[in-house]
Amino acid sequence: MGPGARRHTDEFTRRNGHAVTLKSPSRALIVIALMASTLHHTARADVQGPYGSMFSFNGFGTVGVVHSSEDKADFTANDFEPNGAGYSRSWSASVDSLIGGQVLATLGSQLSAVVQVIAQQNYDDTYTPHLEWANLKYLLTEDFSVRVGRIVIPTFLDSDSREVGYSNPWVRPPTEVYGANPITSVDGFDASYRWRLAGVTNTLQVNYGRNLAFNFAGGSKFDAKYVWGIFDKAEYGPALIRAGYLSSNITLNDATALFDGLRQFGPQGAAIASQYEVVDKSSSILTVAASYDPGRWFVMGEWATSRSQSFLGANTGWYLSGGRRAGPFTPYLTYAQITQRSNSSAGLSIAGLPADLVPVATALNAGLNDGLNSRPDQYTLSVGVRWDFMKNLDVKLQLDRIDLGAGSAGTLINPQPGFQPGSTVFLFSSVVDFVF
Repeated sequence: MGPGARRHTDEFTRRNGHAVTLKSPSRALIVIALMASTLHHTARADVQGPYGSMFSFNGFGTVGVVHSSEDKADFTANDFEPNGAGYSRSWSASVDSLIGGQVLATLGSQLSAVVQVIAQQNYDDTYTPHLEWANLKYLLTEDFSVRVGRIVIPTFLDSDSREVGYSNPWVRPPTEVYGANPITSVDGFDASYRWRLAGVTNTLQVNYGRNLAFNFAGGSKFDAKYVWGIFDKAEYGPALIRAGYLSSNITLNDATALFDGLRQFGPQGAAIASQYEVVDKSSSILTVAASYDPGRWFVMGEWATSRSQSFLGANTGWYLSGGRRAGPFTPYLTYAQITQRSNSSAGLSIAGLPADLVPVATALNAGLNDGLNSRPDQYTLSVGVRWDFMKNLDVKLQLDRIDLGAGSAGTLINPQPGFQPGSTVFLFSSVVDFVF
């Protein structure tokens, strides 16, 4: 799905009746720091419930910069960023930098609540904090729980911690896989059941809900309804295997002008528009993952294939990563790729059209096929090192070589005149991750 961002409110607080919008990472950091200070003070105060301390607070963040060798397109880390490293800025601090805080309230032996707020670059290029998690959890038994509210979907290995850079071995999760699904959370409910057999701990999770509409950087809107998923995870010592399936009906008002233009050509054009436009269309993603981490070294990999009954089509991504821990240093190597299923359309039939409509129909057919073939196609080799130089602090350096598929811009956005699809791009990233 094209790069964009969730729809967050532009207003974080009001002063004298006017909205205060955070336009830079530094202002966002100041606001979150004040929130963290207040919440930390509250958590440390003797706020006691019947089962001990009622509130606890944790914070996390990443400060980093990225440089791209490609100056006619932007590299971004996720679907929510409107610009990044390359064309917009040779060195970008917005790609990976963020800060967040999480409050857990223990409301009894079986009931708890969690709220997580994150400030990072939004679709409108502000850093207004947004609500990432907000749910109630009830334990029916030690191994059976239900949650209601805003819930993260466990599509990938690191879905729960994808924003907590300190918990990941790399600078960022491979975009070839983690960028395949923009639906990271739902407002709804889930249920989780865990059981143990012969040393294996198995956890089955199901969820249902809706991903509230958000805006993409280009102004288009996205909405996912009837989102449901089933996920299973099996753990045996340091080994972990998981698989999942997520389905939804999605609406994206991108390329509206193209489809409106096709409809002007009568029943033929209307049929083509109905086939490819993204209006309440079925979409799904199937994932399989495994990891082995005995302590001194690790290896992990994930595979994901997504399909949509629209011009978004189908693509498949995977990665394999491994590293070795030597004291405070962890060098690692990752190979990742995403490929699209070839897709094209004959489009409007030119035969029999009036001469003055032939150029219009030809342009519409070209636009349709450009959209069908604009899905990411790239291969990335990454080498990096993590240095845990202090408690709760790490530094990571990472070099990526991205080979774009023939005729593809890969996951790059904002291509400018002179950009060469199918080229090779080099990225250098440096970040500091912290938790508190």
